Amino acid sequence: MWSFRDWHRKRILARLAIEPALWQQVLDSLPILDGLTQEETERLRERSLLFLHAKRLTALPGVELQLTDRLRLAAQAQLPLLHLADLDWYQGFHEIVIYPDDFHSPQKHRDSAGVVHEWDGEHSGEAWLQGPVILAWPGVRESGSWEGYNLVIHELAHKLDMLNGDANGLPPLHRNMRIDSWATVMQSAYDSLNRTLDANPDAHTPIDPYAAENPAEFFAVTSEYFFSAPDMLHEAFPEVYQQLAAFYRQDPLLRLQQLQHDHPAYAEPH
Repeated sequence: MWSFRDWHRKRILARLAIEPALWQQVLDSLPILDGLTQEETERLRERSLLFLHAKRLTALPGVELQLTDRLRLAAQAQLPLLHLADLDWYQGFHEIVIYPDDFHSPQKHRDSAGVVHEWDGEHSGEAWLQGPVILAWPGVRESGSWEGYNLVIHELAHKLDMLNGDANGLPPLHRNMRIDSWATVMQSAYDSLNRTLDANPDAHTPIDPYAAENPAEFFAVTSEYFFSAPDMLHEAFPEVYQQLAAFYRQDPLLRLQQLQHDHPAYAEPH
């Protein structure tokens, strides 16, 4: 059956076609994509091109974006959505602004006593409700490996979280997922991380302690680890890993373990 949406999509992809060698260069530059099947990399290519068509990437002075840079960013943005139905998950924003370095942003927090604290915080990324995503270029360039850091995935996880309104650590779950199970698992792990840091603010934590800031950051950080250090997340919080696997409908740990089995370069844990 003819579909205007499919026809329009094919026209966009035909207009934005890139050389296979260029796409392979992008794949080779992002270890986080290693182990994807040919079908998955082809789907990722198409969705990355459609992402670049739908979103404006604005580079501020000091940042020069080549096509490979844009494709690298788009591929990482689309990796979390790779096995989700194409339902416009990144709705609510049209622009990604890329700063040449970390930036200062006004922050406000009301403590348990009702006192409001305001300060300027240094950030490498921000996602605004119904607003743009802001990324610092050094953080974008450092993303893409199996090292527990991915600024692109982190900030876009906030956008998934915001599909229900203000970011609170609860994105729209699939029909086969239970909100009470998600909440119990996430809250338990979040509380455990906070207890560790309350006892010793300098304690070594299994994931970035920034995850203890609030439930929204916990979801963003664990999403980041899910794709960039799935072994570390699974070891620290196996039930969180399972909830994220159900939400993203992927199993990066299995992919990483297969890479470790098949390739000497992946033999050591990342």
